[in-house]
Amino acid sequence: MNIAETIASARKIVIKIGSATLAKPDGKINIEFMENFAARCAAMNKSGKQLALVSSGAQVAGISTLDRWARKTDMNYRQALCAIGQVELMNEWGGAFRHCGLHIGQLLFTKEDFNDGRRALNMRNTLFTLLDEGVIPIINENDSVACDEIRIGDNDNLSALTAVLWNADLLILFSDIDGIYTDNPKTNPEAKLIEKVDNIAELREHITIGAANGFGTGGIATKIEAAEKTCAYGIPMILANGGHPEALDALSSGKLRGTLFLPAR
Repeated sequence: MNIAETIASARKIVIKIGSATLAKPDGKINIEFMENFAARCAAMNKSGKQLALVSSGAQVAGISTLDRWARKTDMNYRQALCAIGQVELMNEWGGAFRHCGLHIGQLLFTKEDFNDGRRALNMRNTLFTLLDEGVIPIINENDSVACDEIRIGDNDNLSALTAVLWNADLLILFSDIDGIYTDNPKTNPEAKLIEKVDNIAELREHITIGAANGFGTGGIATKIEAAEKTCAYGIPMILANGGHPEALDALSSGKLRGTLFLPAR
């Protein structure tokens, strides 16, 4: 099965948008991208698919709103930026989806929520209710209150936990990379894109894992961890470049390459 076939056969899809995809080169939030992406999601929704978005970008949106804090690295300022930015992020996503005739609902999670049985059940029930009523859930980590002990730490793993919670058919991670390479393609021109993975343990032995980019908290390592989580529950995962024009349509039609992680048979 290839990427296009996997998307075509999936009805319940979790899509994660990374900070690097949402940010313009100057670090401000890319509203034009959000509007275009919402239109693509709406088209898939009308075709009968249910979509839940895991959206990074609270800190990016906070900097866009309150630029004078951009260079402050103190954790209190970072968490305050997320509190400000989360409002702006939801406002922009809400406007983008309203243009398509859809409403959104915000869900903010921490690791502690997934580890508590009652909270996890409440999260699942809310998620199902929103989707059953045609509302697009927009999910993010609750960065403004999360400390190290209860942080998930990155939205790659948050999206995987969400996919498992919802019993999704597919997880799509959109990042600023085309997929998993044998090495860093920015430094090694011989690096090759790996388009299909059905043995993650074997993959780890044959690739070089680099660090995170400048905007996000996740690198290749967190994307592989996300794939391990979903594939363990029989959910395939696709990693692709969200910066490609009309990336969702391009993936669905087979015009955009990426890496497809398949559960072991």
